[in-house]
Amino acid sequence: MDLGLKDRVYVVTGATRGLGNAAARELVADGAKVVVTGRDGKSVAEAASALGPNAVGVAADNADPEAAARLIATAREHFGRFDGVLISVGGPPPGFVADNTDEQWQAAFESVFLGAVRLARTAAAELADGGVIGFVLSGSVHEPIPGLTISNGLRPGLAGLAKSLADELGPRGIRVVGLLPGRVDTDRVRELDGLSADPEATRAAAESRIPLRRYGGPEEFGRVSAFLLSPAASYITGVMLPVDGGLRHGF
Repeated sequence: MDLGLKDRVYVVTGATRGLGNAAARELVADGAKVVVTGRDGKSVAEAASALGPNAVGVAADNADPEAAARLIATAREHFGRFDGVLISVGGPPPGFVADNTDEQWQAAFESVFLGAVRLARTAAAELADGGVIGFVLSGSVHEPIPGLTISNGLRPGLAGLAKSLADELGPRGIRVVGLLPGRVDTDRVRELDGLSADPEATRAAAESRIPLRRYGGPEEFGRVSAFLLSPAASYITGVMLPVDGGLRHGF
């Protein structure tokens, strides 16, 4: 199946590792060109180099108010067009309500929430018919995850933003989609499992609750991302799509 990604240009934030990197890899593999970002310049350069000539790296923090315009300008300068953005950020600090400080909440709000709002708003002003805005969110959009209070507080709000944007931008032919990863085998998930006294037992218990009885591979998430961002998904907008091996049991 041809996804229609050849020579289309996307900005993928948080793409030096994890889910963002997996999405960038699959986009490039299907012929797209990408601007990949991350906060650490060295990691960004390495990620872009690994992706090859159809990728360029930009060190940027989603919390930076100037980042969105700079990333889109880079896409146009290097590749001559801009077709969409996948907004992915590292997960906020784990913890329960009593554990997380005001400073942690504020930093996460600036990066995870307000940074995503700015990126989406700036992209919306720059995109034409056929453009797409994607959000990498979490299963916490539907059900809070114990020990991830900040994420539980912020991700559902971004899902609401995505739904509002889908309605507002639909008449212009611009799509908005959300991806809700479950237990995908990334550094972040391994770090969270590692917080327990017995990480192997924690993983086994988590896998037992997943109908497919395993964690997802990053490439499996990446392929779904590439499809949703592609012209092949041209009649899909406003959805919050779980990529979780069936972990979400609700309809």
